[in-house]
Amino acid sequence: MFVRQAIIIIFSIVTVCFPKVGLTEDRLPVFVSIAPQKYFVQQIGKDLVDVQVMVPANANPHTYEPKPRQMAVLSKTRLYFAIGVPFERVWLPKITAAHPRMKIVHTDQGIDKIHMKAHHHHEDKHAHHDDEHEKEPKGPERHTENDHVEHSKRDPHTWLDPALVKIQAGTIRDALQASDPSHRAEYAGNYAKFATDIDRLDSDLRQVFTGKQGLRFMVFHPSWGYFAKAYNLEQVPIEIEGKNPKPAQLKELIEHARENNIRVVFVQPQFSARSAKLIAREIRGQVAFSDPLAEDWMDNLRMVADKFKTAVK
Repeated sequence: MFVRQAIIIIFSIVTVCFPKVGLTEDRLPVFVSIAPQKYFVQQIGKDLVDVQVMVPANANPHTYEPKPRQMAVLSKTRLYFAIGVPFERVWLPKITAAHPRMKIVHTDQGIDKIHMKAHHHHEDKHAHHDDEHEKEPKGPERHTENDHVEHSKRDPHTWLDPALVKIQAGTIRDALQASDPSHRAEYAGNYAKFATDIDRLDSDLRQVFTGKQGLRFMVFHPSWGYFAKAYNLEQVPIEIEGKNPKPAQLKELIEHARENNIRVVFVQPQFSARSAKLIAREIRGQVAFSDPLAEDWMDNLRMVADKFKTAVK
């Protein structure tokens, strides 16, 4: 009780200190957790919404802590679109306690999530682990107790499958219409156009991967599980249960890459590329960056698809 009261007092002080930060008063104030969600909301809300992103570019959604100025903006926010990334488990209860009139919308609700899998080539088994961890470990295998305890959680990267984004877009449309019923028709029309664009993207990506079913690509962190499942590919993660691989595990991964003619190792900008570079050097391949948190969601998926297609040739 004391902690909750302290949080509310701190947020109230921040609101007084920063009374009009970041929002346009004639638009519906909305917050999202990550940048791709901003793209989704803007496609449906257009000029009717003012969208703020909680986790900035290149920040870690596992360990991110909201800044005081963001807390000030939250005091004016009507809707918060959550998506299931790890930092929400800690901060959404605090945000809700401080802003009980703000509606939390879980856009991942109703989506059947898959496990995040770590590949064990030699033992031919899989282990599950949680989402984002520290970008630069303070030691060869440093990971938090929270990482270990929650490693069986489901994969939160639902926005990397266009079909699942279409579901989330419908949830966003419904929430905007409920919060701003005077523009219900505009939200419906914008959603219909976005849904058509999503279907076209999905069709184009299926064309990109025609004949590539079952082929494998190597990634440091297994962010692309939904993408791989949607287009019948297989991602081979370097991480082992949320940790950097040990030397013996690295050796197995290198052998696996050689056996399967893998020549490209994908890394997202929020993570260290050290292990990926080591494997790429040993297989005479290269490291390529693919960002699952890029804001321009549609163009980003097309670009990543082209990289994956090139990698699995």
